[in-house]
Amino acid sequence: MAHRQMITSRFDAENRPMNMLEDQDQDQNQNQDQDQDLDTLRAEPPLVKRVQEGAIARVTLARPAQFNALSSALLAQLSNALRQIAADASVRVVVIAAEGKAFCAGHDLQEMLAMAGETRPPRQSDPSPQTLPSPQTAPPGLEALFAQCSRLMMGIQRMPQPVIARVHGLATAAGCQLVAMCDLAVASQAARFAVSGVNLGLFCSTPSVALSRNLGRKQAFEMLVTGEFIDAGQALARGLVNLVVPAQELDAAVDALCARILAKPAVAIAAGKELFYRQLEMGIEAAYQLAGQTMVCNMMADDTREGLSAFVEKRRPAWAAA
Repeated sequence: MAHRQMITSRFDAENRPMNMLEDQDQDQNQNQDQDQDLDTLRAEPPLVKRVQEGAIARVTLARPAQFNALSSALLAQLSNALRQIAADASVRVVVIAAEGKAFCAGHDLQEMLAMAGETRPPRQSDPSPQTLPSPQTAPPGLEALFAQCSRLMMGIQRMPQPVIARVHGLATAAGCQLVAMCDLAVASQAARFAVSGVNLGLFCSTPSVALSRNLGRKQAFEMLVTGEFIDAGQALARGLVNLVVPAQELDAAVDALCARILAKPAVAIAAGKELFYRQLEMGIEAAYQLAGQTMVCNMMADDTREGLSAFVEKRRPAWAAA
């Protein structure tokens, strides 16, 4: 346990903001977010269901009549559920699923239109069709909505547990973004994917962040500028999902992937996930330095010594409880 805490402490220190003002701003923003989420949770019916089966937490989007569109209320409830799970050491793997025909159809367009109607920028005398209005004219509700969604997406990446998307149907726009931001994704052969906002005149800017970090650049950009759908097989070939199976085998495939992760020590998975995403944003020299530090700390963990000893002694390792 002491070695696990040491690894966590090292990561915490390296994640700490560069100055106290930035630290205070982050704490204040997080507290405000949590207060807003709690207010929303009290006012809205449950749009997210959560159950735990052993070390697996299953989180289900439950807004099927609206194709699980990411309203601000659903985002708040999903963020709250994942925040609680991230702090729960008994959870080793997270599965995000959905009810109804679709996995997630992106943002709630009716809600967005209502927010966009709060204020309208004055029309320019000679507007260019290729120039967007200034962000200073944006309705505050829209800014808050996209910031809320971005925090959710980054929160998935920062969770210590691997997060698996169980995609049974349609995943479009921010729904496709959600699939891309999950660490792993298993899709039914019936699933289809698109970032189709451009068809409505709205480029999927925030989904582009996730797609460009998971797909090849040209493949991601093609999806973004054409708005065309790809099927599950294409999603697999492009790296958006890890596995495609017949619909009747989807749950078994997700469970099998969970079991493969659960067979590994929790400390290595958590440290490895954090290292994996942090080094991607670094230059190669800094990435190797961080990776080396992580391996040193990982090597000192009790479970690591048990795993190495078991290999040498030709026996199965006895991992510590999560």
